[in-house]
Amino acid sequence: MRLARENPGWGYRRIHGELLRLGRKVAASTVWSILKQAGIDPSPRRVDCSWAAFLKAQASAIVATDPFHIDTVFLRRWFVLFFINHGTRRVHIAGITRHPTGPWITQQARNYLMDLGDHAESVKFLIRDRGAYFTDSFGAVFEAIGAHVLPTLPRVPRMNAIAERWIGSCRREATDRILITGERHLRLVVDEYAKHYNQHRPHQSLGQRAPDRLTEPGPPTATDHTRVLRRDRLGGLFHEYTQVA
Repeated sequence: MRLARENPGWGYRRIHGELLRLGRKVAASTVWSILKQAGIDPSPRRVDCSWAAFLKAQASAIVATDPFHIDTVFLRRWFVLFFINHGTRRVHIAGITRHPTGPWITQQARNYLMDLGDHAESVKFLIRDRGAYFTDSFGAVFEAIGAHVLPTLPRVPRMNAIAERWIGSCRREATDRILITGERHLRLVVDEYAKHYNQHRPHQSLGQRAPDRLTEPGPPTATDHTRVLRRDRLGGLFHEYTQVA
């Protein structure tokens, strides 16, 4: 029963073979009978082939990208291109432009892989939307390192849910609360929020840790005499709190 629960892809014969390796001499028919009486379906029905299961299993090798727009107080629209790693949730701001053309986005992809350095080979899948600015040359940049480019299906934004959620967080917590005046101002706001997101903001999927602090030990236990220091970002738009020794 335990082997069946922990290994959805194992049928009764695979479980039978594993039991023999563990010194449990039991007939394959007995294994089948036990699973049937317990109401456990055959392995093909137990395997989760959903998109969510794929994302969870391959998280460390998946990177998503999506340009989103911000309108300034002077009614000019700017586009922000970013990449986010599914496993670590780390965000990389690639660039800002008024016209996200194919050559420009392709160059940002090259710059992103150069910034990753030796870690670029860990990227096996790239999720993107179906915008015309994602040209064949953009896909070739990632295919050159052995990655598969996965376009989202039409009208299925959940296929790129991690990137969409970051866009929502950035807008709710930063850009929607500031009157953006231009490119330089937008770059300052987005870069500052990305640093907050990567270095301090807790994430439920990461055990309430920040992406850049996954390998660091947890904070010391607070006592009655622990002092807490507040750091303001973007003029106090959001705050960060740390313990003071």
